[in-house]
Amino acid sequence: MRLPKSSLRRVVLLLFSILTFPLGRAAAQTTNILGRVTQAVDERNLVVMKGNVHPLARPEFDHGAAPLDLRMDRMLLVLKRSPEQERALQKLLEDQQDKSSPRYRQWLTPEQFGQHFGPEDSDIQKVTDWLQGHGFQKLRYFRHPYLDVGRDVETRRDAEAFLVARGYRLAPVTMDAWDWAFSRVYDDAKKRADTALQQEVVSAYLSYSAAMFDYEEKLSRDLIGYEPKQILLLHANPLEADHIGELLELLRKRGYRFITLEDALSDLAYGMPDTYVGEEGTGWLEHWAITRGRPPLGAPVFPPAIAQRSKALPPAPGEAPAGGPANP
Repeated sequence: MRLPKSSLRRVVLLLFSILTFPLGRAAAQTTNILGRVTQAVDERNLVVMKGNVHPLARPEFDHGAAPLDLRMDRMLLVLKRSPEQERALQKLLEDQQDKSSPRYRQWLTPEQFGQHFGPEDSDIQKVTDWLQGHGFQKLRYFRHPYLDVGRDVETRRDAEAFLVARGYRLAPVTMDAWDWAFSRVYDDAKKRADTALQQEVVSAYLSYSAAMFDYEEKLSRDLIGYEPKQILLLHANPLEADHIGELLELLRKRGYRFITLEDALSDLAYGMPDTYVGEEGTGWLEHWAITRGRPPLGAPVFPPAIAQRSKALPPAPGEAPAGGPANP
């Protein structure tokens, strides 16, 4: 039975960053990592941390003081490595690229990386206890960085089991217009005060988004017979900070409204078989199609002009000179 299209078209907005420190802790630490939280937290002794302001936290969006009971739905806390760990990590990264080193291409598993370069287990527990003591709850969802689910089925299932055992639910993605790729060019144009190029990027992004929505909606109907509660991937970047309103208007005109991620995952589509593997990130509609032996065709072509401009820019931090990993 096909329900009316308008009753099915829903979307959840995801603004996920890469989740780092909960990973790599699959086994007890075997290296001699010293705890860095050595005394009780003194809330009278505070330090202001720089570089922690969200790009949307700008004066024009100020609505005054937030109520004391306002729920904070998402917070990402990253624990800094000790100087000794940082030096050891940089040396390892150099050795892994040095053909004369015995550690050349000796990659670490997430568990090994956490054991050598992650925080000490007791530090994580102390931070967790302090946060929960102040009303915070544990993170519930995990979105694969770069949408990379693993190089083979065994790796994927091991990672999923690791996350589920720690209370996380996996957050799939079904709609993705690669805002991160447009934002690189947009950010560079904004720094150079090139307003004409900024507008060109915005126009290309909105057009590509509309084309991707058309494609993914049709793929949904062709593959499973209806449009599920879609999950949209967006990133906190300058492009979205300046033009999120235009994207939301595009979604509104297509009949979408926002719901919680928990509500979206209640759709039966997210229980479909999924054996997709590959280090090239892609959405879950493509996962399901490939699992069924029906690789999707006809995806919109990313704007060549934007791709060329992006390629000409210096590599972003953590990105290889040839273009690096795909969707973060």
